[in-house]
Amino acid sequence: MLLNGIIPIFSLLIAAALAAINQTGNACIVTPLGTGSSADDSTQILDSYKRCGKNGSIEFTAGTYYIGKVMDMIALQNVDISILGKFVWSTNIQYWLSNSISVTYAGRSTAWRVGGENITIRGHGKALFDGNGQLWYDQNKNQGNQNGRPISLTVWRAKNILIDGITWRQPQFWHTFVAYSDNVTMTNLDMNATSNSQWTTVNTDGTNTWNSKNVVLKNWVVTSGDDCICAKGNSTNIHVSNIVCYESGGMVIGSIGSQAQNPDYVENVFFNNVTLTHSSNAAWIKTYPGTGYVKNVTFQNIRFTDVNQPIYISPCIYTGQNCDSSRLAISDVHWENITGTSRYNIGAGIHCSAAAPCRNLTFKNVDIKQKNGGGAVKYLGSNIQNQATSGLAFSGSCPSNWPQQLTGNG
Repeated sequence: MLLNGIIPIFSLLIAAALAAINQTGNACIVTPLGTGSSADDSTQILDSYKRCGKNGSIEFTAGTYYIGKVMDMIALQNVDISILGKFVWSTNIQYWLSNSISVTYAGRSTAWRVGGENITIRGHGKALFDGNGQLWYDQNKNQGNQNGRPISLTVWRAKNILIDGITWRQPQFWHTFVAYSDNVTMTNLDMNATSNSQWTTVNTDGTNTWNSKNVVLKNWVVTSGDDCICAKGNSTNIHVSNIVCYESGGMVIGSIGSQAQNPDYVENVFFNNVTLTHSSNAAWIKTYPGTGYVKNVTFQNIRFTDVNQPIYISPCIYTGQNCDSSRLAISDVHWENITGTSRYNIGAGIHCSAAAPCRNLTFKNVDIKQKNGGGAVKYLGSNIQNQATSGLAFSGSCPSNWPQQLTGNG
């Protein structure tokens, strides 16, 4: 009997020893606790950040790390982080709703925030982040944004950061968010949010940039229930290329301008070599009737299949009100090599504000047909200063409250 009692205790002591952080100088090697989902590795992850997060390196070895608490790591400096294992976030929804970290934008919050300067986070094609998202989709019941529902990973006030080679499955909310950051590179990422119940994933965007500049997003595969890649307010010099998206909102500017007293500016955004399947839209801009501007945006080499309404601009997204009073200017937006099939007979619905007509919208090699051989599509446009010379054969005006998603032919 005594021996039977000693063996389990001895096994626990071995597991604890194996889970200890192995530190040599400023290099930390972390091993997961490995005692099942009741374990919580977040404490030792945060400990490794404190020990080796400056002028050092952190390696998370293979295995499963259970994350039961928020992780705030915003003072990283000159650090290389390698993740060779799987991070699984806990199913304690009430904890996350009460404790996720604010990211200020629209009341949103996050489970994990990283920031600082000169940071690399590499997954080497082995890192897997599992948010146990199905529980979130089911409890949300298609209600959209929910205060406290956490973004999986937020890049926060970071400068010179590389994130590469990571896979996401079933995130809680947005996969990633980039805020107040400069010189951000995110490459070779695989993201998938897919609901297995009657409830949709809702708001599982691939990423949103906000108040950030000099961002490179390259070589992504994304399955999401909302925008694939989105540049929100005060995003500048954003370069997006080699992206494949399924079940998404495509390549998006916005939404911006929700608070007229706080102008939003988006400029120098380049989307190139994008493939979309069964998306709501392909290459589009959504604003509220606010202030600021969108300028110098290019959508190039966008290919798609079965997209609801490929090209779209609205100055009054979601509300359909005060559309022609918006002073948020949209100019110098270019669509080039836009090819694919639309779900209905509308290839573009563009309504610009009468108070701030769109300037210098250009279209080159736009070839959109209805799916299943449905024939030609219509291009609708209103309040475009250069409409006659834009390069697109508009067939009619676009009403101010024209919907983002159609339910049939227009």
